[in-house]
Amino acid sequence: MQVDTTVEFKPKQRRGLIVWVYSLRQLKNLKRYGLVHYVSRKLKYVVLYLDEDLFEETMNKIEHLHFVRNVAASYRPDVEMNFAEKIGTKAAYQVADDDGFDVEELNTTIRLAENV
Repeated sequence: MQVDTTVEFKPKQRRGLIVWVYSLRQLKNLKRYGLVHYVSRKLKYVVLYLDEDLFEETMNKIEHLHFVRNVAASYRPDVEMNFAEKIGTKAAYQVADDDGFDVEELNTTIRLAENV
């Protein structure tokens, strides 16, 4: 018996969706749309993870359910998370239009508690 080693695991791209509901009785209905990550019983909201390729149409379906109060999408996949080039440089303080702000870079040293 040969094992196929050419198959690669590729995780699905997902996006978070926060759904505020009137009542949590219909929680089972939300489970069919995506993975339920968190349920707040006090504030009556549910955090779902949906597949990125079907996100828009699934979000529209969820918005039209009778027990849904409000829906908000997560913006985390849209935010650039690579800050390596910007830390400690003037690029970290980019301003859309130059209003005369002058940014001064300071060389700071980090002192550990044991050296103080």
